[in-house]
Amino acid sequence: MTELTELEKKIITSVQGDMPVTERPFLEIAERIGVTEEALLETLKDLTQRGIIRRFGATLYHQKSGFEANAMVAWKVEESRIEAVGEKVASFREVSHCYRRNPTTEWHYNLYTMIHAKDEASCREIARKISHETSVNTYKVLFSRKELKKTSMQYFSEMRSEKREINKAHCHFERSEPIL
Repeated sequence: MTELTELEKKIITSVQGDMPVTERPFLEIAERIGVTEEALLETLKDLTQRGIIRRFGATLYHQKSGFEANAMVAWKVEESRIEAVGEKVASFREVSHCYRRNPTTEWHYNLYTMIHAKDEASCREIARKISHETSVNTYKVLFSRKELKKTSMQYFSEMRSEKREINKAHCHFERSEPIL
């Protein structure tokens, strides 16, 4: 495991929640944590190059953007084909997540995807298309009925109270506890 400096932890903490919607969000964050914008951006670039930060992205409320349905699809894939099938499934633009998990004696599925579409019929059709293109015929489509929790993981608990102060103006609410 890579040891992070206190500055790196502080920077990660400052960007792991909501970002300010301003002309120069990184400048605003840098000023709040007491570094220059250049230092913040260089550190973020370095953390990304080292593989510690995977990506930056926006969180879309899919229901408000016309994607009324989403489904987790559990697939039963031969272990010898899991990598190839996983890559193929992940290439579908309607698939946002694709995970390989261990099956159990009661539940034989080992590949999981999240499919987003305008309605349930479209989700089912996308699953059928994926099934056809991968020759994986055993799967279950599980539709979301209610979102009970959806938050990003918050790391570095020793900075949690400081993080709250930094992002107070930008957070709707903070519900999850940090794990580290």
